[in-house]
Amino acid sequence: MSESKLRPTVLLVHGAWADGSSWNDIIGRLLSKGLNVLAAPIPLTSLSDDIAALERALERTDGPVVLVAHAYAGAVIAASANERVQSLVFIAALAPDEGERVADVFYRDKPHPVAPQLAPDAYGFIWMPQEGFATAFAQHASPERAALFAATQRPIAVACIQEKAPKAAWKVKPSWYLVAEEDRMINPATQLFMAERMGARIRSEKVDHTPLVTAPELVIEVILEAVASSSA
Repeated sequence: MSESKLRPTVLLVHGAWADGSSWNDIIGRLLSKGLNVLAAPIPLTSLSDDIAALERALERTDGPVVLVAHAYAGAVIAASANERVQSLVFIAALAPDEGERVADVFYRDKPHPVAPQLAPDAYGFIWMPQEGFATAFAQHASPERAALFAATQRPIAVACIQEKAPKAAWKVKPSWYLVAEEDRMINPATQLFMAERMGARIRSEKVDHTPLVTAPELVIEVILEAVASSSA
């Protein structure tokens, strides 16, 4: 087996209103450290669909894997039963327990005063209001980056947040959690609740909902901790 296949693959999973390009500031830095990196595309059509898409992405990897999720994708990586997954990294992510819905944890605590008003369209998809990217999704990002998010957003289906979660992998696998203290999308108190419940190694910082864009070095540090643990 080649040396590259002996290293863990870092598999990044995007959240709602985004795609794999949301990880661009992370991917290059991880590649420069000699890691195998893959961004998994998920359709955001139902939790089951997204879990299946993650499994297809896992089939494209060899050897041990570290799964990393942003926001909604926490529910997706937590559902993976793949034996090659060594650890889980949650970046301001949602992590429902078995039988819970994403909506149950998302709406657990009071929303931030400037959190966007979210409602499904006639087709059952939820779009982020354009101004929501600059005010809540990534308020620390440049106006240009917020506008780019708005222009390229992908909606999330109501089915994603209403489906009950399967058995949670974080109950049996080591987990890391970056709590975003200035998150205006997912209440930081909710994040801390989920992180403590899963027994994660917790790092809490004054970052917004999307630190993979606004504080990439911090996100990389957390990922590398998980990689180092998996390689030990």
